[in-house]
Amino acid sequence: MGTFEAKLAELGVTLPDAPAPAANYVPYVQVGDMLFVSGQISKDGDKMITGKLGDDMDTAAGAEAAKVCAIALLAQVKAACGGDLDRLKRVVKLTGFVNSTPDYTEQPQVINGASDFIGAALGDAGKHSRSAVSAAALPFGVAVEIEGIFQIG
Repeated sequence: MGTFEAKLAELGVTLPDAPAPAANYVPYVQVGDMLFVSGQISKDGDKMITGKLGDDMDTAAGAEAAKVCAIALLAQVKAACGGDLDRLKRVVKLTGFVNSTPDYTEQPQVINGASDFIGAALGDAGKHSRSAVSAAALPFGVAVEIEGIFQIG
């Protein structure tokens, strides 16, 4: 077990197998040492985490959904790195989409669920730039979708 996976284990997280794409796209593309990971939805195992922030879901539940997305992102990075998550050098950027009502303004706090988890799991390598954007709807009615850019070695 590598350093990053040992830290994940301390946090009580075991990375699942990387989720398969749900449509006609690939889960990630590597260009040089940069890895672009497709949007990962808030799906925990077989259970979709659905809801609309500002309507039937609160910010804390949204942040938990964002954490689930972050775990899926790291699972994709691990797959891209041939099973060796320690090849990850840096999380460069996360872009988070929050299924929310027009008047909901706490998208950053929702995406903090992913950012806080990545920071705790990866330390300095997890420090990243970020966007948190409202979406009128997301695939399957999920609460959150997050895509990421990573530097790998």
